[in-house]
Amino acid sequence: MSAASVERPYGDRPLIAEANRIMDRLPGYRVEIIGGMIIVSPPPNVAHARALSRLRRPFYTAGLDGGETEVLEGVGLWLPAGIEDYAIPDLVVVDGDIEDHLVENNCYDPIAFRLVLEVTSSNYQTDLRTKVTAYAGAKIPVYVIVDRKHQRLHVLTDPAGDEYASHRVHAPGEIVTLPDSIGATVTLDVEQILKAGQPRTS
Repeated sequence: MSAASVERPYGDRPLIAEANRIMDRLPGYRVEIIGGMIIVSPPPNVAHARALSRLRRPFYTAGLDGGETEVLEGVGLWLPAGIEDYAIPDLVVVDGDIEDHLVENNCYDPIAFRLVLEVTSSNYQTDLRTKVTAYAGAKIPVYVIVDRKHQRLHVLTDPAGDEYASHRVHAPGEIVTLPDSIGATVTLDVEQILKAGQPRTS
């Protein structure tokens, strides 16, 4: 169970207001604010969704969904770096009391997050650079990146300041065991996940 949420100042939120207007105009797009910049991502393609579907299975098998923890998609993560910053990771492992940690704008305090995971899209540099800094700054214990462009799986742990002290890169053929700090032992087949994330050709 996580500790109490940190109180955040309320007031005018011009960036959040604009981000919400963009979401209203572009249904299905993911709109985030990181480093005071609005980032808009197109709806995921089938291969992206397929990779996420495959990724959920080992977390479920490990028993991480529905008890002390939950495995969820599209949950807003409030970022401490800026007064309006937030991200929406593809997949998260969170404490079971996540709803007690609402900050604002449907975003939750990072203290309730055990793992965040991103499957890269066309704007892959956001996941590989910008979000590394953002998630480390939020002290997210484990950040996993499925890098479809370069066919690698990244596991980042031990946040320190605005970076992770440990950053391991895994190639197809490897089986990766995630840290037990997420609540259970989860192993990922890198080749299987990366293959699921590739578009199928007819």
